[in-house]
Amino acid sequence: MPGPLASLKVLDFSTLLPGPFASLLLADMGAQVLRIESPTRMDLLRVLPPHDHGVSASHAYLNRNKRSLALDLKQPEALEVIKQLLADHDIVLEQFRPGVMERLGLGYDALKAINPRLIYVSITGYGQSGPYKDRAGHDINYLALAGLASYTGRTESGPLPLGMQVADVAGGSLHGVIGLLAAVIARQHSGVGQHLDVSMTDCAFSLNAMAGAGYLACGVEPGREDQMLNGGSFYDYYRSRDGRWLSVGSLEPAFMQQLCSALGRPELAAKGLSPKPAEQQVLKNELKAEFEKHDFAQLCELFAGVDACVEPVLSLAEAVQHPQLQARELVTQVPRGDGSAQAQMACPLKFSEGLPEPRHIGAVLGQHTDQVLGELGMSAERIAELRRAKVIL
Repeated sequence: MPGPLASLKVLDFSTLLPGPFASLLLADMGAQVLRIESPTRMDLLRVLPPHDHGVSASHAYLNRNKRSLALDLKQPEALEVIKQLLADHDIVLEQFRPGVMERLGLGYDALKAINPRLIYVSITGYGQSGPYKDRAGHDINYLALAGLASYTGRTESGPLPLGMQVADVAGGSLHGVIGLLAAVIARQHSGVGQHLDVSMTDCAFSLNAMAGAGYLACGVEPGREDQMLNGGSFYDYYRSRDGRWLSVGSLEPAFMQQLCSALGRPELAAKGLSPKPAEQQVLKNELKAEFEKHDFAQLCELFAGVDACVEPVLSLAEAVQHPQLQARELVTQVPRGDGSAQAQMACPLKFSEGLPEPRHIGAVLGQHTDQVLGELGMSAERIAELRRAKVIL
């Protein structure tokens, strides 16, 4: 089956994580994604460990279902290739710092003159404007400047490096896809495309959600462990006797009653309803003591049949074996191209009409160069000439 985005053709100039995760979602939903990669400046994701069969597992996952064209954008002939591709590729995704694509002759204004229907998505750390637009940054910096890190972590130890890239993925990737698809819908009515400026810091700032709303409207500045959902209440993680952890989110009275009854302390439920910080701390200490009386396996068995919003903190190895994740088919087998397959995380979106099967893991650099140029009508002689000139790999 072709997938709901089969009509979209994307030129993807991005590297590393934010842009590639966005185009992965598009490709999984059927879009035709062509990566434009430098033959001289490797995408560092290609060498990121761990490796499977000599290939970075991260690269193999983030770039599955995409073709690769190795093209030196600094050479004039490369610009001509891009112009030809724009005849039927109506979306550009790029992740350079502001001004880089313009200097290459590939800025939005130059390309929309060739294809007015072009939707051009720029994902950057700080956006196309503002005093930080040219400043370097990483996920941890965007979360810090957006205010998110100020009320995460523990009072004594400070903010925590989260381990997953929230600003990159929830900020840049997902907001980029949302904006891109909105622009596609708008184009269906207007017939013209537009430029989408996606700042990972902007999008991370929007993730403040409830805390940001409370501050802006009421002046309530959240701090570490002083909010209901950031450790200021019983809503937290609890250690078992053998050093494992469980999550407790029993916010509603019915869930709190189930939690306390399962632990043999039904009288504690009343404290869970109190907004007073002192009573919340008393409850938290009592729950800590109760959890530490039992081993992890005992607690898992205890809460398996109790609807109390209590779940174990699983390792990735345990998560992929969990019956819920298995029932949702969140792991898929993706062809490597040699007759074998690699286990990868599946697209999490479920469409009643289904999605196309994964076609291949991330391609070798320039793997589809000859194929793509041949589709543009180039002769084998011309392709060989471009290769000798080092325009292509």
